[in-house]
Amino acid sequence: MVILANRKLSHYIPLMIRIYHFPRTRGFRVIWLCEELNIPYEVINIDFSPEYRFGKDYGKLNPLGKVPTLVDEETIMSESGAMLQYVLDKFGGGRLQPGTDESSRAAFLQWCWFGEATFSRPISEIVNHKRNFPENPKQDVIDEMKKRCRSCMNVVEKEMEGKDYILGNDFSAADIMIGYNFVPYTRYTEEVLSPNVASYFERLSSREAFKRAVEAETK
Repeated sequence: MVILANRKLSHYIPLMIRIYHFPRTRGFRVIWLCEELNIPYEVINIDFSPEYRFGKDYGKLNPLGKVPTLVDEETIMSESGAMLQYVLDKFGGGRLQPGTDESSRAAFLQWCWFGEATFSRPISEIVNHKRNFPENPKQDVIDEMKKRCRSCMNVVEKEMEGKDYILGNDFSAADIMIGYNFVPYTRYTEEVLSPNVASYFERLSSREAFKRAVEAETK
């Protein structure tokens, strides 16, 4: 169940999960996960202007004025990776993540946080630098961030040799954390995906839940 809305905060209809979002940002991870788990959620595509994001209403939910923000009853969260784990633990019923006593648990956690803390970071630095310095972006800064992006891509390329998904044969939420990065990678580094990664992303983007998530955030 998906409801898309652009409304004042006082007009929101409570659902199980509300995801305050802007298209092509990291809230896509949570939307994709909800589709994989087939749980109800609401997407609220916000006005991305500074006036709205740093205004009084949205500031009550996210003082930094960023997206995404997740609201589940009294719970409010503003980190996409934490949201993913929260949704998995509360609504997943053991799906899409290894149990705490399974040998693959450490690898799952490692790749989840690689996807955010290591891979997403240089991509975000390129975006933020160009946004904050549109008239005079420093090319050496952008080049350094692109270099770090390529290093991350090389790690995933090597890891995916002979594998379908990052943990092996089975899709997990770690694939969501990493897979989100491939679209902004190509957009902001202006480079193509390496061969193993290109095949990996083809498998991810062919999933019905991924397609529904794309549709949900772009309606």
